[in-house]
Amino acid sequence: MFFDSLQDLWRIAVIGVLTYALLVAVLRSSGERTLAKMNAFDFVVTVALGSTLATILLSRDVTLSEGLAALVLLVVLQFVATWLSVRSGKIRHLLKSAPTLLVRDGRMDEEMMRRQRVTANEVLQAVRSQGIGDLGLVAAVVLETDGTFSVITNQNAGEHTALSNVQGT
Repeated sequence: MFFDSLQDLWRIAVIGVLTYALLVAVLRSSGERTLAKMNAFDFVVTVALGSTLATILLSRDVTLSEGLAALVLLVVLQFVATWLSVRSGKIRHLLKSAPTLLVRDGRMDEEMMRRQRVTANEVLQAVRSQGIGDLGLVAAVVLETDGTFSVITNQNAGEHTALSNVQGT
């Protein structure tokens, strides 16, 4: 129950070091976007990588070469999906959500907040975290695709805002 054999522990240690080193190398070579803040698609890939790594380490039925092939395949698929989403609006729409406008000109959009399951307190906290005490000073609050809030003040809004691809504009 607590210990089967020293050979099993050595196997886990050797495979773990080799797999970890390769995973780091593959992720580093795949580019900064792979390691950026995550949206839902990136989260799924990350969970799949973790699950695959655990399987490689703990399952005797999976050889090191099979496990490494699975890790490389997941990273390549993530790279291809990201590459395609940059070049195709349809693919981008399938894989990634669009940012959502929650506040415009100091007024909360209750419907958009409800759709995104965001409370007024969460929006106000995001505004306060930017050092703004009055919602009337806010041109926009955007729920970004990675779950963070962007707060744009009236002073910084300007004529050409970055709200062109935001849902609710």
